[in-house]
Parts: sequence; C-alpha cells; structure tokens
Amino acid sequence: MDLDDYRREAEAFSEALSREHYLHLAGHKPTLDIEPIYAAHGALFEPGAVRSLRELAGREAPHEELRRRRLLLHFAVDGLIGEATKAEVAEAANLEAELMVEAGGETLPYRQVPVVQANESDGGRRAELEEARNRLVTERFDPLALATLERSHAICRELGWSSYAEAYAELRGIDLVALAVETESFLARTEHAYEEVVGSELRTTGLPQFGELRRSDLPRFFRATHLDPPFPSDRLVASLTKTLRGMGIDLEAQRNVTLDTEPRPSKSPRAFCSTPQVPGEVYLVVAPIGGRDDYAALFHEAGHTEHYANTEASLAFEFRLLGDNSVTESFAFLLEHLVDEPRWLRSMAAVDDPEVIVAHGKARRLLMLRRYAAKLAYELDLHAPAPRLEELPRRYASLLERATRARWPMASWLVDVDEGFYAACYLRAWALETYWRRALRERFGEDWFTSPAAGSWLREVWADGQRLDATELLAERLGEELRFDVLAEAYEEMV
Repeated sequence: MDLDDYRREAEAFSEALSREHYLHLAGHKPTLDIEPIYAAHGALFEPGAVRSLRELAGREAPHEELRRRRLLLHFAVDGLIGEATKAEVAEAANLEAELMVEAGGETLPYRQVPVVQANESDGGRRAELEEARNRLVTERFDPLALATLERSHAICRELGWSSYAEAYAELRGIDLVALAVETESFLARTEHAYEEVVGSELRTTGLPQFGELRRSDLPRFFRATHLDPPFPSDRLVASLTKTLRGMGIDLEAQRNVTLDTEPRPSKSPRAFCSTPQVPGEVYLVVAPIGGRDDYAALFHEAGHTEHYANTEASLAFEFRLLGDNSVTESFAFLLEHLVDEPRWLRSMAAVDDPEVIVAHGKARRLLMLRRYAAKLAYELDLHAPAPRLEELPRRYASLLERATRARWPMASWLVDVDEGFYAACYLRAWALETYWRRALRERFGEDWFTSPAAGSWLREVWADGQRLDATELLAERLGEELRFDVLAEAYEEMV
C-alpha cells in the first residue's frame, strides 16, 4: 500500500463529504447525496485496504508515523462502515428533511419538532409532538438504524475484533469500560446535587418536577425563555464577534471562515461547524430560534471553528482533520461556558445580576453530563459482543430515566446513539475544558476572554490541531493528568 497516495485520496474524500453535509444541513440542497462520493473513492474502504492499514498500524515505526497510521486506520474503519451503510444514512437524512409530523391538527417539519417544543409553554402539547415524532422514529427510522447497527457490528467482527465496542476502544485509544466506571461514580456522587441544582431550575422555569418531568419537556428547559432579555437574536453574532475581538481574534477578517446566518426552510435548527478544508475552508452555520440556547450553541460551534481555522496548515492530513475529537469538543465547551460566566455576562451582555443565568447554566450542564454518562453505559451494552436486542429498548429508557429523572421513551433506543462512541469524546471534553478554563484564569485573570494574550495562547494550542489526544495534550501543555472526577468535585462543592 502506498500510504502517501492513500492519504491524498483520503483528504479529497473528507473534503467532498464534509462539503456535501454542509450544503444539505445548511439548507442549500434538499437531499444528502453521499453515495456518489463513496463511489468515487471506493478504493479507500475496500476490506483489503483496511486490513493492510491495521497491519501497518501494528508494525514498528517512528512515533509520529505510527500515530498517523493509527489515525488512518480509524478513518478507514469509519469509512468502510460508512460505505456499507451509506444508503441507510442518506435515506435517514433525507427523511429528516422531508417528513412532516402531524399532531393535534397541526403539521410541521420533522426537524422543527424540538424547536416548537422549546417555544411551547403547554406541556401536553410538547408531549403530543413527541409522541407523533416517536411514531415516525419507530416506523421510518428504526429499520434504517437497525440495518446500520447490524452491518457495523458485522464489519468489526470481520476485521478481527470481538465487537464494535472493542474496535472503537482501540481506534479511539480510550478505555471505554474504565471511563464508564468513572461516569457511574459521577452519577452516584452528583445525585444530591442533581436534586438540588436541577430541581431548583425546574421550579424556576415552571416545568414539571421530578416524577412528572418528561423528555419532551427538556427542549423547553434548555430554551429557558425566562432568560431571553439579555440574549436578543439581533445581538447574537455581534456578541460572538465582540468576544473574539477581545481575545485578539477578528472573526470578520478570517477569510478562511464563512459565517452562514441566512434563513432557509430546510436549514438545520442547530448551529454547526463544517470543515471541508482545515484550515482553509471552515463554515460556522447559525439558524437562530431565540434566547440563551442560541448563544450557547453559537459559541460552542465557534470553539470548533476557531480551533480548526487556526490549525497549522503544514500539519499532516491526519493531524488536521482526524484525531481525538475530545480535543476540539473541549474548545467548543470552553467558549460555550462563557455564556454562563458571570464576568462575561456583566461585561459582554450588560447583565447586572447574572446569578439566575449562572444557576441555569450549571443545571443545564449537569443534566447533559448525566445524560451522556447514561448514554455511554447504554452504548457499551448495545455494542457488546452479543447484544440482546429485544432487551435494549427498555434498558435504554431505564438508564436515561435514572440519570435525568425524566420519563424517557423507548422509541429512541436506536437513533439516540452517537457513531463510534462519540459520547466518550463529549465526556472527556467536558473534563478537559475545566483544565483549560482554570489555566486561562490563572495565567490571564478572571477576565481572560478580554485578553489578547489569552487569545494568543489559545491560538498556539489550536495550531497543533489534533496531533495529540486529550490526555497527551493536557500533559504537554499543562503538565496535568485528565481526571473525570474533577467534574463531580465541582458539583459537590456547590452543595
């Protein structure tokens, strides 16, 4: 195998696939046409090529070369699974864009259900929308998701792993079982904090209390309409631009970044970042729905955008576009956290008394942490060597209900799953972000987000792309060990 040729074609494939996802999700194209892209680059994902990469990844080689080979192997396995399931993935994406949900005499686009729930004050109406969407999930999406799951499992076994879980633990370089032990401890240690921190916010937002709370209420919880005044839609982009400028980063002058704010009927309701070329072509896409949640989503995706846009162009393809996504997610959470930072709220959003916003942010974060801890435990069951599929819908609902204290429908047991154990990246990123935030405060002061020196330091870290994984990067930059229990400690201190 000629690795240089493989790398060049892998980068071309990544560019084409990312651009196609951008065009579809940004509402420029009604359909997601990924099958022709896989067909044009089919040689990348032939089983023989993937096996050759696995063999090369196990051979002796200089450290950086070996690191690159392992990242290529991860890319190739993802691609082989993607190629084998491309029809189902494309059909599911197109259904999301095309399907209409009918509930209570109203018809609305499938992708707009969480947006409408977020702005709907009637809990019964939110639940009605959820039930209607769940029927579509069961009827239309589950058969596609099940076919994708079974084919993905089979491919991992055919390549020599005992299970999908074993494959992705090796490919990501993450001990998933050990992380699940840590997150289970987090759930136990934050039980009291969850009751107090999240329970208080449920009362503030006028939502049902634990025992009556439903998953359909959570979009409304995150929307937090009582926090709207400091977060007007017409200041959304300006607040980000001003914040980055304080750090010495001129968003408007970044020619490699396109800020897409135009409304389009089929545009994804969530902000997202797309990276056809890193660092040369990066998109930050926004579709505001209103309120604080818009700001959190935009700042999160801006963290990705700045990380990728500031990556050193001379780095190898693997270190620019591949690698441990715990790293880029940590920078996304770092900027997102500013929306709950008292000093940012006072100086950037002119909030005199930010404590109500801060309290909601802490509750929101804790709910998400516990939800993803439950997702990781569930996905280890789902992707075990011999999963008992008939038991998993109930297992899924039980784990999510225990973690969130919200009644959770079984219908999402196949669609509420992150590919390749991406949930583990989110969990590690939440932990890693706390180290970055602490270091920035210690080095540049509590108002680090107004310091060009802080921005320079971040750009220096961002320049390394994802050459190092989260553990390695933290050790190299701050000389610390990544521990998930720092998150539990923070919530224990609160109560």
